[in-house]
Amino acid sequence: MPEYSPHQKKIIERYYDQRDVIMLNRLGEIVTELYLETSEKKVASLWERARKAMVNLRVPAPIIDHVCEKQNVEVLAHHVRDWTSQAKRN
Repeated sequence: MPEYSPHQKKIIERYYDQRDVIMLNRLGEIVTELYLETSEKKVASLWERARKAMVNLRVPAPIIDHVCEKQNVEVLAHHVRDWTSQAKRN
């Protein structure tokens, strides 16, 4: 395991402090890509990325399953909007 300099440790610490915000931004980008994408293969890949981002956000499994089962961009966008507004309040 490598030793990190104090500067590197601060960068890593800030990343993990902001991980939820990063995941929410990533989900927002995925929503945009899903609206625009026409390739079925790329759409499937985007839904898998969305699932991983929701797992990283610690979204309850039933919600993740519901959103990914529906594969409805509007449902995902609605949840992302709600999660973002909750994050801003905290």
